[in-house]
Amino acid sequence: MPKAKVKRLTPTLLKKMVLQEKRRIMEVLETGEEDSEKVASKTEEVDAEDQANTLAKDIDYVKALKIKEARLKKALRKVNATKFKIKEARLRKALQEVNKAKSKLKKRIVRAL
Repeated sequence: MPKAKVKRLTPTLLKKMVLQEKRRIMEVLETGEEDSEKVASKTEEVDAEDQANTLAKDIDYVKALKIKEARLKKALRKVNATKFKIKEARLRKALQEVNKAKSKLKKRIVRAL
């Protein structure tokens, strides 16, 4: 009697088996059938042309999103530039106030001597 080959159950193989069973169960649950073979017999075939139209729509949608993204990036650059100008103006104003305070302090020191 020939020996049957024993296949080792590795973690990868076990995971693969579990995922296959999960897919089979999900098919059955989605359709409400008891057997996955009955599910397969009730599935509709879709023409490649319909799939191509869907793909074309998706591509058009992505292009539209890229255009919108470009507009938003441009607006963001403007906002950041304005923000930078405001920060710069505040820093200039603060520096001027510090310089005025320094000059007043110097005058007081000179008067005191």
